[in-house]
Amino acid sequence: MLWIALYLPQLACEACPSRPEPRLTRAAHEALAAWAGRYTPSVSIESDCGLLLEVERSLRLFGGLHSLVGALRADLAAMGHAARLAGAPTARAAWWLARSGTERLIDRAAPLAAALAALPLTVLDCEADTLETLRAIGARTLDDVLRLPRDGLARRFGERLLGELDRALGRTPEPRRFFAPPARFRARLELAAEVGEAEALVHAAQRLLVQLGGFLAARAGGVTRFTLTFAHRAGRATEVAIGLVAPSRDAGHFTLLLRERLARCSLAEPVRAIALAATQIVPLAGDNRALFHDRVSAAGHWPQLVEQLRARLGERSAHGLALAAEHRPERASLAGDFGRSSITADFGLRPLWLLPEPRPLAEIDGVPQHDGPLKLLAGPERIESGWWDGDRVARDYFVAQTRERSLMWVFRERPRAGSDAAGWYLHGWFA
Repeated sequence: MLWIALYLPQLACEACPSRPEPRLTRAAHEALAAWAGRYTPSVSIESDCGLLLEVERSLRLFGGLHSLVGALRADLAAMGHAARLAGAPTARAAWWLARSGTERLIDRAAPLAAALAALPLTVLDCEADTLETLRAIGARTLDDVLRLPRDGLARRFGERLLGELDRALGRTPEPRRFFAPPARFRARLELAAEVGEAEALVHAAQRLLVQLGGFLAARAGGVTRFTLTFAHRAGRATEVAIGLVAPSRDAGHFTLLLRERLARCSLAEPVRAIALAATQIVPLAGDNRALFHDRVSAAGHWPQLVEQLRARLGERSAHGLALAAEHRPERASLAGDFGRSSITADFGLRPLWLLPEPRPLAEIDGVPQHDGPLKLLAGPERIESGWWDGDRVARDYFVAQTRERSLMWVFRERPRAGSDAAGWYLHGWFA
C-alpha cells in the first residue's frame, strides 16, 4: 500500500485567535475529503487537521506518484490551502512525515525506518506527560525511543506507544475508516475581508468550484445546475444560479461561467461569505480518449459555447428547437432545451430558413414570380389544418427555383368560401 498524507497547518489544533470553530473545521474537512475522492476512493480524515489517501491503485491513472502529488498540490493551491504532503507505505508514517514538515515520498518499506528515526517526538499522538517523561530520560527523536527496550516501554508507557510505532513501521496493520461522500454538495467560504469586485469574487469562489469538481469526480457524476449564494453584512443575500446544457464536472468551465455571470450582475453590497450548493447529481461517465489525437474528428464543445452565451447574454439568449404536434409550418417548432424533443415526425422537405410571415408573390399567367418566373421542381404537398381553432389554412406547397438557382419554398393558397387570400406566397428558403 502507498499512503499520501495532507497536513493542513491552517486547520491545526493549536490555539490561535484565527482558529475556526470546530463545526466549521469539520465541515471544511468533509468538503476536502469529498474533493480528494477524485484521486482515490480510500480517503480518511485524520484528527482535525488533515487527510490520508491510499493511492496505490491510482498511480497508473495519474501517471505515477510524482505526477499525482503534483496534481494534488495544484488543486490545493487553487483552493487556497498550503498543505504539507508526504508519502509512505503506512498511513501513520506518512502522517508523521507530513506533520513534521519532512515532505518526502517513500514508496518502499526498506528506507522507512531510517526516515522515521530522525523525526522529533512531537509527531507522536501521545499525552503531554508521556512526551515529558521521554524527554526526561534523554529521548529527543523517534530513533531514541526505538532504541529503548520494548519491555520497559510497555511497562512504563503502556501498549499504546508501542502500537503507534509498530503501525508506523508496518509491523502491525492499521485499520482506517474511509470517508463516504454525501449525496449532495454544500460548502461555504468565509472571506477574510469584504469583497466587492467581480474578479476577486471569482477568484474566491474558484476554491469552492474546485472542491465541487473533485466531489463530482469521486461520485462519477455531474451537475446541470448549481447555485452560489453571496452573503452581505446587511440585507438579503444574492443568489446566482448557473444552469448547464449538458452535465459537467469541469471546475474550469464552472469558473468561466461564473465570471461571465458576475460581469453583468450588480451587487448591492460587498460580499462577506460565499456558499455553493449542488443538490441534483446525475451520473456522468468519463470521456473516451482516442489512441491518436485528431482534432478534426474530436467532438465539438457546443454545450460549453451555449452555456457561455447564456451566462453572458441571459438564459433566453440561446435555446434549442423542438417539434410541436402541428402541421402548420409556422407552428411546427418551438423553443426548447437542446436535444430534448419528444415528438418525431416526417414532414418531407422543409427549408432551413422560414420567414416570420408568408410573403405574397406576383403571378403572371398562373406562374409565380420572384425576379422572374419561378420553376416548380417538387410538389404539391397539401397542408390543410386549423379548422378547430379559427386559423384554418389550405395550401399546396412547392419547391421552386429562381433564375439564380436558389431554392425557395412557396405555396399557393387554395381559395375557400369567405376568403380572398388565394394566390402565391413565399414561406422559406432552402439556400
